[in-house]
Amino acid sequence: MSSIVFIHSLSADEQQQWLLRFKQLLPAEQIFIAEELSDQQAAEMEIAIVANPSVDQLKRFPKLVWLQSLWAGVESVLSTFESMDVQAKASLPKLSRLIDPQLAETMSEAVLAWTLYLHRQMPAYRVQQEKKQWQQLHCPPAQQVTVSVLGAGELGASAMTRLAANGFNVYGWSRTEKDIPGVRCYSGAQGLSLMLGQTNILICLLPLTKATEKLVNKSLLSQLPKGARFINFARGGVADYDQLIELLDEGHLDHAVLDVFEQEPLQPESVIWQHEKITVLPHISAATNIETASQIVAKNILNYRKDGTLPELVDIQRGY
Repeated sequence: MSSIVFIHSLSADEQQQWLLRFKQLLPAEQIFIAEELSDQQAAEMEIAIVANPSVDQLKRFPKLVWLQSLWAGVESVLSTFESMDVQAKASLPKLSRLIDPQLAETMSEAVLAWTLYLHRQMPAYRVQQEKKQWQQLHCPPAQQVTVSVLGAGELGASAMTRLAANGFNVYGWSRTEKDIPGVRCYSGAQGLSLMLGQTNILICLLPLTKATEKLVNKSLLSQLPKGARFINFARGGVADYDQLIELLDEGHLDHAVLDVFEQEPLQPESVIWQHEKITVLPHISAATNIETASQIVAKNILNYRKDGTLPELVDIQRGY
């Protein structure tokens, strides 16, 4: 019977849920928790299922050849790689992230829901209710509203397709050229500026990499028309929230929906909680579905055991 190590920073309850599924789906595998293994046993492991592993955890497994992440975003693993010593970096294992159609479906649903929240003036009606103010606000037809998405990977493409199906005028931006039916696609720095100047609602779905860290800053957001709105369903580190707040306070931006933060949970003392032009969400836009995710991870492992085939791998330099 072959063996796999599960290296994670999950709660005990989450650990048991994942282990139960993996043992059901991979009956020919022995799946160990990292802490159960002696250093000698750890030194022989070749495959790991990971969820935010630490440097100290990975250092115990020098012969790992492949890490399968439970998450779609792998910036935590890449940060761990970056923190390792020179010798360890010379023999880093291959890394694959979770690519789950259910996750894309869930994200597209959230994108549509919170786009409609902004489009139908829900934040303004909330304020009116607090003031006991009865006033109908203008809401243009969806086809007159341009919604732009930063990031055209699996999640971004699914979100844009859903927005277009609901009548919005949809633009998308990515590092390289893309072709998505029903969407006007832009790429590169010039394309980004062209897109931003026409955008009413901007949605961020970019991965967090060295190239995207604090990409959504005052310089970028200032290119949006006055009164535009912003949604961040990516990672907190992609946006500079201090500069975002400046634009909200100045009246250039109308509202922001923030689901992700550099430190989570969001600290109680953060000014973001009380800002009247910000809606705070507790990282709920697209949670990993344990049923579908475990099936995909198990299928990837079975394929590898069968003939050495690996799923799509993360480009360590690009960060995704």
